[in-house]
Amino acid sequence: MSQTVDRALSILPLLAEGPADLGQVARRLGVHKSTALRLLRTLHEHGIVHRQPDQRYRLGARLFALAQQAVENLDVREIAHPHLVELNERCGHTVHLAVHEENEVLYLDKVESRYPVRMYSRVGKPVALTVAAVAKLLLADLPEPERRAVAERLDYPLYTPRSTPGPDAFLKELATVREQGWASDLGGHEESINCVAAPIRGTDGRVIAAMSVSAPNVVVSADELLRLLPLVRRTADAISREYSGNPPIKNPPIKNPPVKSPPIKETSS
Repeated sequence: MSQTVDRALSILPLLAEGPADLGQVARRLGVHKSTALRLLRTLHEHGIVHRQPDQRYRLGARLFALAQQAVENLDVREIAHPHLVELNERCGHTVHLAVHEENEVLYLDKVESRYPVRMYSRVGKPVALTVAAVAKLLLADLPEPERRAVAERLDYPLYTPRSTPGPDAFLKELATVREQGWASDLGGHEESINCVAAPIRGTDGRVIAAMSVSAPNVVVSADELLRLLPLVRRTADAISREYSGNPPIKNPPIKNPPVKSPPIKETSS
């Protein structure tokens, strides 16, 4: 298996030099044409290579898309982190950054709450797709056929009475999120946890990440958390502009609810 993977990966530098036919690939790998053809077919099925009408092979668009996605995900965390820290300092609650990778939405960064009650979430951990505010934002930005396909294949666990019950309700909610430009999870995953989220956009206007502020209702009510939405959206816009290379917009200061800083107790989060 490792030899097969090694041979398949060895094809990519060859095709990076330009299109190559089956014989050239086989000679570069030192294998029979039938072996080279099997490798090329597998790479073609995954969009990593593309077969041209002249029967030569070149690198496929999927490879470039994956590379671009990887670059964006790495860059957005570096750019976003100072903004997430600043937002956390202003509101005191847990701040998350999330991205959509393959069929999952993953936390890419987290700034802990300054309150003694903290959320159990970790960087690299998948989120609940059907209820998490960041997931709604990322999935809402997909083209309509993709949104529908995702909605149809998902399971809909009823974490709480407020969880999304099925694909029709989920698609309706994604349409609302897409129109309003923000999302919330008010007790949909855990009855005691509320969350508001805003999108981070790339240079083409597509949503490349989502950021959120979350807090338990023993610390702040859902209504109080929703009042932070303008600040959350402004932070997301600032990250988007910096990511896209645009100058920051000078905004008037926002008055936020006062933040208390009680002693922090260690928890399992």
